[in-house]
Amino acid sequence: MQIYKVGGAVRDRLLARPVTEVDWVVVGAQVEDLLAQGFRPVGADFPVFLHPKTGEEYALARTERKTGQGYGGFTFHTSPEVTLEQDLLRRDLTINAMAEDAQGQIIDPYGGQQDLQHRVLRHVSPAFAEDPLRVLRVARFAARYADLGFQVAPETLILMRQLSESGELLALTPERVWKEISRALMEAHPDVFIQVLRECGALAVLLPEVDRLFGVPQPELHHPEIDTGAHVLLVLQQSAQHRYPLEVRWAGLVHDVGKGTTDSREWPRHIAHETRGLPLIRALNQRWRVPKACQELALLVSEFHTHAHRALELRPATLLKLLQQLDALRRPERFELYIAACEMDSRGRLGFEQRLYPQAAYLRGALRVARQVEPQPLIEQGYKGADLGEALEAARLRALALYQASRSGKAL
Repeated sequence: MQIYKVGGAVRDRLLARPVTEVDWVVVGAQVEDLLAQGFRPVGADFPVFLHPKTGEEYALARTERKTGQGYGGFTFHTSPEVTLEQDLLRRDLTINAMAEDAQGQIIDPYGGQQDLQHRVLRHVSPAFAEDPLRVLRVARFAARYADLGFQVAPETLILMRQLSESGELLALTPERVWKEISRALMEAHPDVFIQVLRECGALAVLLPEVDRLFGVPQPELHHPEIDTGAHVLLVLQQSAQHRYPLEVRWAGLVHDVGKGTTDSREWPRHIAHETRGLPLIRALNQRWRVPKACQELALLVSEFHTHAHRALELRPATLLKLLQQLDALRRPERFELYIAACEMDSRGRLGFEQRLYPQAAYLRGALRVARQVEPQPLIEQGYKGADLGEALEAARLRALALYQASRSGKAL
């Protein structure tokens, strides 16, 4: 029995990047051998075991054969006769198909080290095209390693395009697709993920609402980049640079999908794109079973991002209504994410990346003022029921009017 470190741990060590988890492959053994040493079996699809002390994953060397559609459409074969090279051959990219023995020697039968040096993401074998999930994985690796200059090999991109055109992507489960999308959005360059998906045709299959934004113009005065798709990529760049959480990044990706439904005769204007985008976002959220927090923020940002941009011009009544529609008084943490997403939308424009966004502080101040108006003094004055609600709203309106006047320097 021989044990090798494999996959990402080997790749990232050679790239001098932090190794976050270690996977192992066991050659020349069978299930009973690992059970006898105290390994705990996990996973129903193929024999993977947890080390009794470290908890790291150890998998028996295996080969696989395509038998159906999608990520799960494979049968696996394990036996002591399966070699390390055979196990590595079934992996997606050459840079993930290297192993390291106990002495630190690298076993690299498919040129992974050379592709690391040349900064190339290249498939190991034609079997790459049997697993549609690999389209998303390669795009995610491109997003992760963009800073290092990695590019997808042209021949790999051809296979990704073939997969995108085959219908296989739609055989993936929503959970697997969302896992890859969410992980990719949290990489250092989520915009590269979207670009690679678009280049191979997968964006049009998985996120057609986003794909159709490319080529749709916006007013140059407000959007020097003009193209709506380019704007979305810039928003993702800004969200990543400011290290905002997944909810903000998902909202940034989909906030302008309504512009994809504008009649071309109305370009570059996009009247009511905020609300036109809502059914599209609901469909996206449902299609990929997006977590509730991401769903909610995406819808709020789509509907109300222009309100944030115009916050300094809003009348007190409109400002209070916005706070109520966002449920900001009860959910200030989500309100902060809304402000962040709107600021990233503002900064995600060519030449606007460093522009100040005073609307953020103004909105935070408005919420603070509104929350300072508490119901208890009104209750003590005898207000109750509907009358209490009306009195509370009137008091908050007065407070916001004073706040607005103080910020603008005007006297009431």
